[in-house]
Amino acid sequence: MGNRGMEELIPLVNKLQDAFSSIGQSCHLDLPQIAVVGGQSAGKSSVLENFVGRDFLPRGSGIVTRRPLILQLIFSKTEYAEFLHCKSKKFTDFDEVRQEIEAETDRVTGTNKGISPVPINLRVYSPHVLNLTLIDLPGITKVPVGDQPPDIEYQIKEMIQQFISRESSLILAVTPANMDLANSDALKLAKEVDPQGLRTIGVITKLDLMDEGTDARDVLENKLLPLRRGYIGVVNRSQKDIEGKKDIRAALAAERKFFLSHPAYRHMADRMGTPHLQKTLNQVWQEFVSLCLTSDSWAQAILLPQPPGVLGLQA
Repeated sequence: MGNRGMEELIPLVNKLQDAFSSIGQSCHLDLPQIAVVGGQSAGKSSVLENFVGRDFLPRGSGIVTRRPLILQLIFSKTEYAEFLHCKSKKFTDFDEVRQEIEAETDRVTGTNKGISPVPINLRVYSPHVLNLTLIDLPGITKVPVGDQPPDIEYQIKEMIQQFISRESSLILAVTPANMDLANSDALKLAKEVDPQGLRTIGVITKLDLMDEGTDARDVLENKLLPLRRGYIGVVNRSQKDIEGKKDIRAALAAERKFFLSHPAYRHMADRMGTPHLQKTLNQVWQEFVSLCLTSDSWAQAILLPQPPGVLGLQA
């Protein structure tokens, strides 16, 4: 499929995603998606914010992502965001986007750290993004807090598996470099549903926080726990950087400098970093969208009546 055809198809995928969400109905059509999976404090939020170039996700201690966030990134000359649940409003202040995510999360889950599988749909239009649809899933946790049930870990893993078990789902398994890769919950969950590693991309964060004299070269060269699509390393802003409002573009420049100057990574610097990750995901996602066109479910969907609102949603 040519680029023009893909550009026309991507808005259709976004419309279908929104339409099924808006009627609270499970979509039996295997829509291509990128599921972002990782433990608490693995750096998932920072990776997504680096893609957008804006601070817009809730932060704090404990489970911050408590409902799946379907994030549709759409290349546009103008920059703004809109939610499916209030699509008449355009958000140009990304602090307000964060506040709206928090309010909409609390509306469904309450304020005591409860979780819900009901997604929040957010579109971000920007000249700084490539066309992607990502789903930010709750971070895997071991210890219940607030009014969370004792089996919160099981509930979160069940929710994650619902999203990543589909063959049309690309899994972005986020793991910090300063933990043993063999103990990565994200990679363990991915391996359960994708044992050959055909649709899993490993993302290694916090490379700059590793103990002196250690590095993740073997991981990034795909020699340890290899994945068919390999691993990409990124360097996110530190908590101090975030609290000091360090500009994301400045952080991306610092990330580039880190890979170019580090003796263990400079030979692979062009295959590392947030821009390379975003480009890779865009290419793989287009591949997944194209493959979906050949599936029986897509062929049948063209013949079936569309759910209310599919044709009425703005592309």
